[in-house]
Amino acid sequence: MLIYQGKSVFGGIAIGKIKIWKKEPVNVKRTHIKDCDAEYLRFTEAKAKAIAQLKKLQKKALEEVGKDNAAIFDIHILMLEDADYLDAIKSMICTQSLNAEYAVMLAAQNFSKMFSAMNDAYMQARATDVKDISDRVINILSDISQSKISGDEPVILVADELTPSQTVQFDKSRILAFVTSKGSLNSHTAILARTMNIPAIIGVDIYENNYADGKMGIVDGYTGNVYIEPEEEFLSQMKTKLDEQLKKRELLQLLKGKEDITLDGKKIKLYANMGNIKDLPLVLFNDAEGIGLFRSEFIYLESDTAPGEEEQFAIYKTVAETMAGKKVIIRTLDIGADKKVEYLGLKEEENPALGLRGIRLCFKRQEIFKTQLRALLRASVYGNISVMYPMIISLDEIHKIKAIVSEVASELSSQKIPFAIPEQGIMIETPASVMVSDKLAKEVSFFSIGTNDLSQYTLAIDRQNEQLDDFFDPHSEAVLKMIEMTVKSAHDAGIWVGICGELAADTSLTEKFLRMGVDELSVSPSMVLSVRKKIRETNLSK
Repeated sequence: MLIYQGKSVFGGIAIGKIKIWKKEPVNVKRTHIKDCDAEYLRFTEAKAKAIAQLKKLQKKALEEVGKDNAAIFDIHILMLEDADYLDAIKSMICTQSLNAEYAVMLAAQNFSKMFSAMNDAYMQARATDVKDISDRVINILSDISQSKISGDEPVILVADELTPSQTVQFDKSRILAFVTSKGSLNSHTAILARTMNIPAIIGVDIYENNYADGKMGIVDGYTGNVYIEPEEEFLSQMKTKLDEQLKKRELLQLLKGKEDITLDGKKIKLYANMGNIKDLPLVLFNDAEGIGLFRSEFIYLESDTAPGEEEQFAIYKTVAETMAGKKVIIRTLDIGADKKVEYLGLKEEENPALGLRGIRLCFKRQEIFKTQLRALLRASVYGNISVMYPMIISLDEIHKIKAIVSEVASELSSQKIPFAIPEQGIMIETPASVMVSDKLAKEVSFFSIGTNDLSQYTLAIDRQNEQLDDFFDPHSEAVLKMIEMTVKSAHDAGIWVGICGELAADTSLTEKFLRMGVDELSVSPSMVLSVRKKIRETNLSK
């Protein structure tokens, strides 16, 4: 039995045959062309086919992993239509008389090097994306079909690296687990694997070992281990663990309709995060008590122009009505950092995570902020809506928000448009907001702790930089103390406090959060029942 150690992306046991997946190599040859216009037309036709393929993948991703994770294909489509990218290809075809395949390959290499050389982790990640879209175009030009998994038996898929488009194109029913040599714990592919509930491990160096292809394997997504040709006794033990895992998933379904309450009677609010109205079925199916984080920025990310008041109002109203009186907490526009909207015309920043984002952008572009607030106040008439503001660092910012909300309310009143002032809170996601949380708590109705950014800023670690995975400790004592301090400040001021970041779904921390006094946890829809189980098994009196 051979044992390989990697990094766990998503827990779970998988047992089956190993499939070493390799893309069909494309040998791009340079040829001299005579008709520039005809060759560029050939490229544009291939580009159109590539966009059509990406839209199909986007639709598949929407159905399987939700709008948040399908957004990567919007980025790919935008990159295929980028003027600089297209101009570079056209120039090489026409000035150097290059065939389209070779021009696309050169453009991919040049843009990939450019992105990789940037200091910004988000832009570095685009190097993989530009290579992915270019490979797709080259395959179409070369009449090479995308590699698929043959046979009917589900397999453990082993690859050097998987792009989001490759991950989504696979038939989920045919994949037992993902194992890759490369990749980051925070990559798009890792996020997709977690959303698809498929065990996944990265950093496992067995891709080049063709010996493993077709052999029986075991993936232990909890420990990060991969076993090749396991011994009978060990295989039997892991099959028992797999059976237990399946039984646990079935038992979780029995928790639907149950209260989120500890053994000693403490009631917890268990909500779900969502990024788009299409996520509502997942929220309802998994029996969330409400919506703890509606990422309104995805309304902007999915549009070619800034969404107007009526468009936003219709979305917020629909969500509020569908949730039928349950809490719906909507975060105002949080564009910036790794979430970019081209039509807003924002300048490139050397360190966007510390730049113009969240509430800062709303203050700079108040016409956008006021449009959203008008829609939110109007929609509040139709359900139990709360609003929270991201990236707050000072008391002055809250006073400024209140003044703008008051101004918007006066405008709606003078226009005789029905509206209501919703419950208003702020996100605690910077060390600054934690340190003055005692003062901030006196000005708002609730806190929601965004642990993703709070961890990033507290630890000074870019969470998208794969080189820093070994340094990133999600259970850092410093971060947990920040959360505890925030909870105390909230309760001293008589307001409730929740957590809506990744840590909210970490069941190893659930009891600790409840003992701190956290009132609400908001998690991805697929994690609601697992967290409910942990809550109902916890006894805070002991």
